[in-house]
Amino acid sequence: MTEYAVGLPTVGEFGNIHTLLDLAAAAERHGWDGVHLWHHVLYHEPGWPVVSPVVAAAAITAATSRVRIILTVTLPRRQVQDVAQDTAAIDALSGHRLTILAIIGSMDREYTEFGLDPDPRARGRALDERLARLADLWAQSDVPPIPVWCGGRWPHRAGLRRAARFAGAMPTFDNQRGANVPVDRFARAASFVRQLAGHDLDIALEGATGGPSAGEQVSPYADAGMSWWVEALGWWRGGCRGAMSRITHGPPVTGPTGARG
Repeated sequence: MTEYAVGLPTVGEFGNIHTLLDLAAAAERHGWDGVHLWHHVLYHEPGWPVVSPVVAAAAITAATSRVRIILTVTLPRRQVQDVAQDTAAIDALSGHRLTILAIIGSMDREYTEFGLDPDPRARGRALDERLARLADLWAQSDVPPIPVWCGGRWPHRAGLRRAARFAGAMPTFDNQRGANVPVDRFARAASFVRQLAGHDLDIALEGATGGPSAGEQVSPYADAGMSWWVEALGWWRGGCRGAMSRITHGPPVTGPTGARG
């Protein structure tokens, strides 16, 4: 069965802990299965506020009882021992509702401005090393395994090869914010990671739906291997007001009786 999350930026008008908490609480009330949080320390727009997704995840955890928190972590620029401690605490507080989305990050400035190597290959090596160390630190502290997804920009394959070793993948695509990715492109990415994995794993996809045909918009992706739909919300879709409106309309439904897809 497909599950549905709301995707929340942590920058700009969304870079406010109270706003994120209100949107996440509304998502739980209106039947969504999860909340996905971005991870930035800077953003492209000068002067935009940027809020900590770790703090947001902890606040959302305390204010909800059911939704899964999908926390993006740009692991190559984080100290792995801090990530291990933060995520173990959030997972315990939530009753094991935490999933980590580990990525290398999309902004070179978030590395260079803090004295870190921005080279993608160096980031990839650091991500692999810290993912292995993260698992060791959790095990040493008797932390139950926390699901880890990995991101990757298709048609580049390194990120999805990494994802195949873990619990899930979240492929991304060029111009994804402007229009939903063609189903055949998503299907190729999903097939690639599933064939490498050799085990069941989640595959998440960001996109935008709306109106009575929302379920029909999602169904082809589910047929192509998607297990999580992330409703991408942000300033490009009417800002916080538009996000709240989409959330309160609930997740997409499919079938003649309106069953969840």
